[in-house]
Amino acid sequence: MPFKNKRYRHDDEDRRKWQNPEAILDEIGLAPGMVFADLGCGEGFFALPAARIVGSEGRVYALDSDAEAIDLLKGTAEKEGLCNVIAIAGEGESAVLCEECADIVFFGTVLHDFADAAMVLLNARKMIKPAGRLVNLDWKKEQTELGPPVEIRFDEDKASRLISEAGFQVEKIQDIGPYHYIVTAKPGPSLPKP
Repeated sequence: MPFKNKRYRHDDEDRRKWQNPEAILDEIGLAPGMVFADLGCGEGFFALPAARIVGSEGRVYALDSDAEAIDLLKGTAEKEGLCNVIAIAGEGESAVLCEECADIVFFGTVLHDFADAAMVLLNARKMIKPAGRLVNLDWKKEQTELGPPVEIRFDEDKASRLISEAGFQVEKIQDIGPYHYIVTAKPGPSLPKP
């Protein structure tokens, strides 16, 4: 039976004990007025705090294949009066949410979950502004008490290679907490040829 990722609620207090979305968003440089694309957003653990940070002058695109999670995200955004969230149910392999509009394209512990991570990254490359950044927050490829099975995780080298092959230049790889690493990349000079 294939691994089914646990769906975390947008306000999951247990997850907040080991992963602080506001601190991570601050670490990656999210600021008021930016456009943030959260691919594989779930119920909005990162998308909702991002919407609060970017404010009314910014925008958050949130994509997930789980339509129920998207409905929950939309409901929470509406309750909070967050009118800057565009939440879409769809597959990352076929979705380009906007062309060169995102300051940050973000993957929050999900890159390994896509059926075709390389295609998702190519689509992300189309979404990002020339001066934007791609951020992949992911599970370290080691046995941990939390997270998906080790065999489906991407280590830093594999994630960096996939990101580079999609037309990005990796700028930094760093540990972030006991379970995760972040790969930060900028768009290369041109889109890779198909």
